[in-house]
Amino acid sequence: MKVTERDSNDVHILAPEGKITLGAGDQELGEAVRQALERGHRKILIDFTKVTVLDSSGLGELVGCYTSIRNRQGRLRICGLNSRIFNLMQMTSLHSVFEVMDTEAEALAGF
Repeated sequence: MKVTERDSNDVHILAPEGKITLGAGDQELGEAVRQALERGHRKILIDFTKVTVLDSSGLGELVGCYTSIRNRQGRLRICGLNSRIFNLMQMTSLHSVFEVMDTEAEALAGF
């Protein structure tokens, strides 16, 4: 899995590509978030537009990212979920924990 990073004003955007599954991207996402926090970013948006699969391990890593960000008084928003990943979020009730938006523009607005 590859993670592209960029900034939009004071929001750090992480855009992973590919699968976020056990042994294939789950740890890379967590590492990207940890590095962003180390560099002082506190508003982080993860854009899932190019993520094809997210399994329970990837979901667990996402929860860990959320916790790390909250522990540093930061905020996490998520956007661009495909229907399969959104359904997984609903089944686990995590859609009510994360700030989930449809598009990057919606996620950036009022961040």
